[in-house]
Amino acid sequence: MQLFHKPLLYFQKRGYYVCQRIADKLGIRAKIVRTSFMYLTFVTVGFGFALYLFLAFWIRIKDIIYTKRTSVFDL
Repeated sequence: MQLFHKPLLYFQKRGYYVCQRIADKLGIRAKIVRTSFMYLTFVTVGFGFALYLFLAFWIRIKDIIYTKRTSVFDL
């Protein structure tokens, strides 16, 4: 358990310090910077997933429209 908590505390301390320094430079609270990073992460991941779904839908529609139809003379 100690093996997990030691690196976790290290990264939390360093990560929160980065957010605190950014907040000090901008003159806002650190909590706003942290929540902004979280929301930005969710938006970025959500945009990629939405783009994937849109492209899959578009390819499916393209395949439905442009299917190769057999000719009447091939029978």
